[in-house]
Amino acid sequence: MVVNFARTSASTERLKQVFQDINAQSCPQLFNFHMHTIYSDGKLHPHVLMEQAISIGLKGLAITDHHSVGGYKVAKKWLEDWKWNHADGSVPELWSGVEINAKLLNVEVHILAYGFETDHPSIRPYLQGNTVTGHEYKAANVISAIHDAGGIAVLAHPVRYRQSHFDLIPQAAEYGIDGVEAFYAYKNPTPWKPCTAQTAEVEMLAAEYGLLKTCGTDTHGSSILRRL
Repeated sequence: MVVNFARTSASTERLKQVFQDINAQSCPQLFNFHMHTIYSDGKLHPHVLMEQAISIGLKGLAITDHHSVGGYKVAKKWLEDWKWNHADGSVPELWSGVEINAKLLNVEVHILAYGFETDHPSIRPYLQGNTVTGHEYKAANVISAIHDAGGIAVLAHPVRYRQSHFDLIPQAAEYGIDGVEAFYAYKNPTPWKPCTAQTAEVEMLAAEYGLLKTCGTDTHGSSILRRL
């Protein structure tokens, strides 16, 4: 596995450390690294998402709209204004994020990018609101673009695809993926909790290939505490 953190910022290095400590209890009360807003296919306005994050007491989060950082930028500005007016308040750390469609082993997968430079030319083709085609659609090139922009690349919900995660994760690792979304609620339970069997398998593969582990609710509805 080739991992390129050459361009990462101090903020992204902090995120890498957070991922190293993520476990099954981290989401959704402490961290949440998979959420959508009205800037893709979610129902939440960015400021409402941030209000919920502060109310819950999240320590860190990322908005991962599909092929867009519009929601992230609005949320970042809102959070900066909120901090100005709440000097003594507890503030979660907000990292850049996006969810990118890519081709891996002849199936479409989703790759989450975190902590990247949103204006970097390498990542720009993936932030236009639509799935890219051709050369840029290949997972290896998506991962490379994320690294070039100083970010961390993570395979989203690896047990949801038509190809087995026992095949997808090793291939993604070969291409230099940094992590896998190990803790995910595939059955959408209430309250949210990661699926035990799938988590165990993904954690095993993460350990085998030296990958970071992340968690997220994959929120598309009106609450960041669940998926729908």
